[in-house]
Amino acid sequence: MKGKLYIVLLMAVMACSVFAADSVKDLQKKQRQLQAEIEQTNKMLKQTKKDESATMNKLQLLNQNIKTQKKLIHTLDSEITALNREMKRLSNTRDSLQVILERYKADYAQMVRQSHYARMQQSPLLFLLASDSFQQLARRTRYLQEFAHFRQEQVRRIENTQAEIDTQNELLENNKADKQAALSTRKREQANLQRDERKQKNMLNQLKSKEKDLNKQIKQKQKKVNELNRKIDEMVRKQTEKASKTTLTKEQQLIAGGFEANKGRLPWPVEKGMISGHFGKQQHPVYSQVTIDNKGIYLQTTAGTKARAVYKGEVTSCFMVGGTYAVIVQHGNYRTVYSNLSKLSVKQGDKVDTKQAIGTIFTDPEQDQKTELYFQIYKDKNIQNPELWIAK
Repeated sequence: MKGKLYIVLLMAVMACSVFAADSVKDLQKKQRQLQAEIEQTNKMLKQTKKDESATMNKLQLLNQNIKTQKKLIHTLDSEITALNREMKRLSNTRDSLQVILERYKADYAQMVRQSHYARMQQSPLLFLLASDSFQQLARRTRYLQEFAHFRQEQVRRIENTQAEIDTQNELLENNKADKQAALSTRKREQANLQRDERKQKNMLNQLKSKEKDLNKQIKQKQKKVNELNRKIDEMVRKQTEKASKTTLTKEQQLIAGGFEANKGRLPWPVEKGMISGHFGKQQHPVYSQVTIDNKGIYLQTTAGTKARAVYKGEVTSCFMVGGTYAVIVQHGNYRTVYSNLSKLSVKQGDKVDTKQAIGTIFTDPEQDQKTELYFQIYKDKNIQNPELWIAK
């Protein structure tokens, strides 16, 4: 009975540590993801013009870095708190295990003493030979076997409990090392954040002094975007009207169903990057008095990156607007659009698979080497918010 009680207690003190370990692992995973995002943004910053002059591209990348650094510092704070909690749990678990171990040892010592006293009174052989009947002999034989098994079980419990204590000690040391690493990383990221916030302030002051010229650039860019949107809308409308006169094939219906079923899980149209322009109406990232209305999302990445299909389908259009290419891929009654490409990897009529290269994204020397994909999703003629469709 005591043995069962100790085992229940052992399982109870272990449970909390398991949950805490999962929490820390989740935070460490998030930390690595945020660090990868910062590394990617830093790569994009390195590809901008090699001077100290402020540009909207540099400021936008810097803003993204600051936003991610704040998330990382918050995650590190949560990780340090979780590690402190886990270290306390591990220490409590170890202490509880030590109590259980001492009880196991005490029980075993008492059993050995009793066994020794019994042997002094009568040997096991004489104990068996003194049986009055065959049935009593069988019962005494079974008793001696069970007693021997119980002793072995106690030894096994003592060894297992000691091994678990050693494991808890090892985990405790590992968590101490993880905490020190997290504290060091937090200190470094806090310094990086303060440095970038100083840069951000200087860039804002520089850009405000060039507000007139930059407003002119914004208007020119918006004019090109409006022209692109009109062209895309026109082509999608024509394709949809043509398709409405026929019934989707079984294959197209399956593709459309698969596309819709993967809402929120579609891969990004770039392998690595950041959303530099969100869907819908919003304030300009630099000038709060300027409102922009995006019919898709902008994804900024490093020079030389290829756009890739977010789902299997068929290329229905490849065309040029404002000196760069755009590609429309049909997925049943859904269409995805990939714009601002310098080179194409597909042609009209091609069947593409998920993550297949569509073309190389244009790097704009007049926009501080900015490499940015304009990505859109349509359902029939209706524009969709791509952020609701691609993976988080």
